[in-house]
Amino acid sequence: MKIAMIGSGAAGSVFASYLKIGGADMYLVDRYKAHMDKIACDGLCFCQFGEEKVLKGFTCVDDAGKLGVMDMVIIMVKATQTESIMPSVMKCIDENTVVVSLQNGLDNDFVLKKYLPEERILCGFGQIGTELPEPGRCVGKPESGIVMRFGPARESEKSRAAGLWLEDCFKKGGCNASYEADIWPFIWKKTIANSGYNTVSALLGLKVGTILENEQGRALVLSVWREACRVAEAAGAGDLWPEMEQELPRLACGFADYYPSMAQDVLKGHRQTEIMHLNGAIVRYGEKLGVPTPVNRALTQAISCIQANYEHRA
Repeated sequence: MKIAMIGSGAAGSVFASYLKIGGADMYLVDRYKAHMDKIACDGLCFCQFGEEKVLKGFTCVDDAGKLGVMDMVIIMVKATQTESIMPSVMKCIDENTVVVSLQNGLDNDFVLKKYLPEERILCGFGQIGTELPEPGRCVGKPESGIVMRFGPARESEKSRAAGLWLEDCFKKGGCNASYEADIWPFIWKKTIANSGYNTVSALLGLKVGTILENEQGRALVLSVWREACRVAEAAGAGDLWPEMEQELPRLACGFADYYPSMAQDVLKGHRQTEIMHLNGAIVRYGEKLGVPTPVNRALTQAISCIQANYEHRA
């Protein structure tokens, strides 16, 4: 199967590595020219489980419009960029192509539904930490491995077949993956987790482990989660709080020595973050459903202020 990875930075490269090992014909799309050139010339160095593998045979381009028609397209750009890249992406999509969003946050399917039927859309995520220390080299965390979950925006024979194939390919590549007929509670859970440790790390400039070792840091993450769980339950995702309580030990073990994506955006790249698709989305759902979200609102305002004033930061 021919798969295009739209957004082949750290996370996209890790996902593509698993799929390449699993037997997929992978096409990488990214504007990071040095990274694409390095992979095209020397292959992609994939670091996971304390081992390094150099994977070759990728087709690398800087624009999806340069590809032919794909069997599957995986969207891995930041959620803030989806709308702007879709006109180009549509050039490699026909009436049989399935599109998969593995992006952070809520409502990523809303943009995709403007361009193709929801019966051909899968949504999901990876429980993952990634780094791109240099062009042509990606690192997957935790060392115990990544967990992938994905499912249909609306289940159909086509989306189910594509989802089960994707699950099998990830598994053959060495990744724990599962197709879920009802993916939305899982997406809510991932979004809630991200809205806690990811945003707090970006705001405080601290690694995940440092935050969770501190009583006040831990309390802040939990307050974000409790509030967001009330919103999720009102939205029909069920009571996720018992599961979220179990997340702290996993985070402390697998992601302690790690700056998550939003922290990397704020601290290293001075890039626009996905705050409006994480805490901001929780605030919007809270407003719609009548659930107060003062903690998530405050974090949304703080990160929004920071990213609007990068030039003034020390």
